[in-house]
Amino acid sequence: MIRKLEPQDRAEFIRLSELFYASPAVLHPLPHAYHEDTFDELMRSRDYADGYMLFSDGKAVGFGLVAKTYSREAGGMVLWLEELFILEKYRSRGLGREFFSAVEAYARENGYARIRLEVEADNVRARSLYERLGYLPLAYEQMVKQLRPDAAPESEGEGA
Repeated sequence: MIRKLEPQDRAEFIRLSELFYASPAVLHPLPHAYHEDTFDELMRSRDYADGYMLFSDGKAVGFGLVAKTYSREAGGMVLWLEELFILEKYRSRGLGREFFSAVEAYARENGYARIRLEVEADNVRARSLYERLGYLPLAYEQMVKQLRPDAAPESEGEGA
């Protein structure tokens, strides 16, 4: 089951978020406060981001985060899949596919022009899922200028 984050999900979201940022999918952990701040911001406003909880057998086993932006190149609004994390034990059971189905349905119902995501080049399992779902690689390289000195550089690995 997939549903949008609710206030009672705070502890589980933070636990899963910290597990994600301690996993090989990313190269650096985040300060505990960043996980709390993210949850608080997702509860404060859904104007530019949404969070989702993923459940199996009634237990929280993952989360997903999407950001909302406008792209002239896409011709409208774009959903950015920022993060998707599923506990190892619950992977390859269809939760990722179910999450994408929910996000794509939301995007279609709300007039979004595109869904975009990032994936580490060596994350073969995730790339394979994304390709099976119809996602195509872009020829772009991304660049970043870090304005917050206490944040780890994004070039060290983030994404779905």
